[in-house]
Amino acid sequence: MTPQHEPGQARPFRVMKFGGSSVGAADRLFQALDLIARERENGPVAVVVSAMADTTDRLIAAVDAAAAGLPGDPHVDAIEALVVNVARDLTDRLDRAGLLKHVPEDLSSAIAELMRPLRQLLLGVGLVRERTLQTRDLALSFGERASVLVVRTLLAARGVPAVGVDARDWTVTDDRFGQATPDLAASALQLGALSAAWSGAVSVHTGFLGRTRDGRTTTLGRNGSDYTAALLAQILGAAELQIWTDVSGVMTADPELVLEAYPVAHLSQAEALELGDLGMILHPRTMSPLIEAQIPLRVRNTARPDDPGTLIDAVGTRDERHPVCVVSTEDLALLDLETRRRLGHERIGERALRALANAGVPVWVGTSAPRDRAFAVAVARSDAARAEAALAAEFGRNPDGEPIELAPIRVREPVTLLTLVGEAMGRTPNVAGRFFGALGQIGVLVRASAQGAGERSISAVIDGEDTATAVRTVHAAFNLAAQEVNLLVLGKGTVGRELLYQLAAQQQALAGDQDVLIKLAGLADSRRAVFDPAGIPLARWDVRLQESHVPPDIPALLDRLRRLPVPILVDCTAEDTTVIYEAALTRGIHVVGANKRPLAAPWPKRQGLMDLARARHRRWEYETTVGASLPVIDTLKGLVRTGDTILRIEGSFSGTLGYLAGELSRGVPLSHAVRDARARGYTEPHPRDDLSGLDVARKALILARELGMQLDLDAVAIEPFAPSAALGHDDLERFFLALAEHDEAVAARIERMRQAGRVLRYLAQIDPSAPAGAPAVRVGPVEVEPDHPAARLRGTEAFVAFTTDRHRAYPLLVQGAGAGGAVTAAGVLTDILKIAMSLRGR
Repeated sequence: MTPQHEPGQARPFRVMKFGGSSVGAADRLFQALDLIARERENGPVAVVVSAMADTTDRLIAAVDAAAAGLPGDPHVDAIEALVVNVARDLTDRLDRAGLLKHVPEDLSSAIAELMRPLRQLLLGVGLVRERTLQTRDLALSFGERASVLVVRTLLAARGVPAVGVDARDWTVTDDRFGQATPDLAASALQLGALSAAWSGAVSVHTGFLGRTRDGRTTTLGRNGSDYTAALLAQILGAAELQIWTDVSGVMTADPELVLEAYPVAHLSQAEALELGDLGMILHPRTMSPLIEAQIPLRVRNTARPDDPGTLIDAVGTRDERHPVCVVSTEDLALLDLETRRRLGHERIGERALRALANAGVPVWVGTSAPRDRAFAVAVARSDAARAEAALAAEFGRNPDGEPIELAPIRVREPVTLLTLVGEAMGRTPNVAGRFFGALGQIGVLVRASAQGAGERSISAVIDGEDTATAVRTVHAAFNLAAQEVNLLVLGKGTVGRELLYQLAAQQQALAGDQDVLIKLAGLADSRRAVFDPAGIPLARWDVRLQESHVPPDIPALLDRLRRLPVPILVDCTAEDTTVIYEAALTRGIHVVGANKRPLAAPWPKRQGLMDLARARHRRWEYETTVGASLPVIDTLKGLVRTGDTILRIEGSFSGTLGYLAGELSRGVPLSHAVRDARARGYTEPHPRDDLSGLDVARKALILARELGMQLDLDAVAIEPFAPSAALGHDDLERFFLALAEHDEAVAARIERMRQAGRVLRYLAQIDPSAPAGAPAVRVGPVEVEPDHPAARLRGTEAFVAFTTDRHRAYPLLVQGAGAGGAVTAAGVLTDILKIAMSLRGR
């Protein structure tokens, strides 16, 4: 962006700062030199550079080694080698690109000469076995000075006039070594005296460094090079400060935790201050000169210079739709203090913060309970022991010398400070509700919370193990990304296979239209399993499973699933998976089941699973266990929740048996009809589970239990659809042969019904007010009159009639397709989406 100027008016400076990642490798430094050359075409440019790559760490290691009596030279040798190699590689690259206008000076000897005083300094440290902050600051200065030497030399070789500037020559500071504070007025005077000698050249400044009035080297502390660049921009009256780094701007969340994180286009300076306090971007000290001078800042990516990056200015974005960033400050400890009586005129929080400040313990967040009887404070985990000791000493006695009734200090670690930051939060309702609601939906416990007085941030202290899931969930809840959902599917039979096909067909549409990204993290059948946290391609799930030689270790799969955002176990089997459900819910995993057996387990076991789901704040969705994709259970729950009284439930709960009854009425022999139904995917894997009536009995029991009826399966009166004598064979072929022996008898019964004007249906009947001794739940074949609702059923249609206080004269009917892999899988997918949408507050 080039500002407009009056004719003859000097163009303002642009200050460009390049971090260690931008100057620590030849390819990045090549890009940096090109950016500087291009920017110079728009007006005068000043550049600030950091030390290369891990140079600062090596310098610290060299000083520490010398103080311990060990040689520091190997670290210096490594630094020299890095700098010289980068310079040599870059020179070759400039030459190959035809950009080398002059042969550069011999940087090998220049770097060696620069490092000679450092080697002497380390020798002195080794002799006295003592290192001071002043000594360390002087040693650290050699990293930035080496970077300036390389950048200045190679800019000149590229044909860009450049002059190296040691920022110590103009940054005047106090003598707080390691964390020095510049004197702006004195620094401006010094810089003014120097700048006249630049004569239109690009000035390349060391970042991070300063000098006391008596000439001792200082460093500016954390983000010191950024601070140097901000001061330089303020003194020069720059039009813009550009921070060039290895990311394309300020991200909406930590990209290592949220793959969908993306750069924020526009931030206000106030938002940047909030983020700086949380350690996400520039230190608050860095922002101060820019705020005072109203200089915009742009964060850019050296490797992707065409990306727009993040603009930070006084205005910020006008978009009030959602907050900006989710920040996770990890590896903290939470200390809880609680008193059983008042402490006098001073509050517990005031005394706690003062004690920690006196002990030199930085506080990330502190929050008080009503009436100040309790106080929670989060500190770095490395400071936890020191903080606990300081608080214990402070609260040993009241100021008047009397003992304090203070409960033992509780220390919880590790914890994470999760913070949502955005300028529009104070103007948008229910931000706090959505924030804490998103955490509650996934069962994350909030140990402490705080909201910024400026209404730009809201924070929660959570357990460290919940960090990844919490960050992803909050990031998605505020529409910063599609809601990621991770599935572990058990079973690839008729329903499981169809579900995977539907997911493959709908995945992109759901991500685009509903902001829900459904990923297949794992798949298991009875013999093998496959798991991929990045997601199994839905177009190749069958190939991936076939190629796997891993047996289905369900607990291990659940342990891996629980670490992913919105983990859901999807049960498409017909096995007894009660123990698996318990293991999943215990691990904090949602459950979607088309399997009736866990719901029809003995009452204490079923109720235990329900209680566990509530205790762990997890969803257990099971709509498809009764009526496939028909909203039978949701309808019943709605009636009960609104205070209606259920008088009777009657229905053909099985589309399978409805289909078979229709085929028999058309004259199809029983054994043929069952074979055909199984081939169409209408029956359970073994049709006996349908014909015995057991499957319908389980469905009836599920509905009865939704009414609070504490019944077990043996309380259901069951009459099979087919003769019992034919149902005792496990082998399918023997089963069908035995069934064929009853074809004629069944056909004769159907004919008698036809002549009487009735039709065969397999019905379930639930009577909550059944007299004592009479079964409250019955299932079995019934001859119905032509005007009965079941008489109108066709194919696999199912129906349920709810007779209630409000629907007494005309029962409430739910009717539709009640069997088949496609409709059941659609119901399973609907249950999955219920969970995803609930986390988005929809």
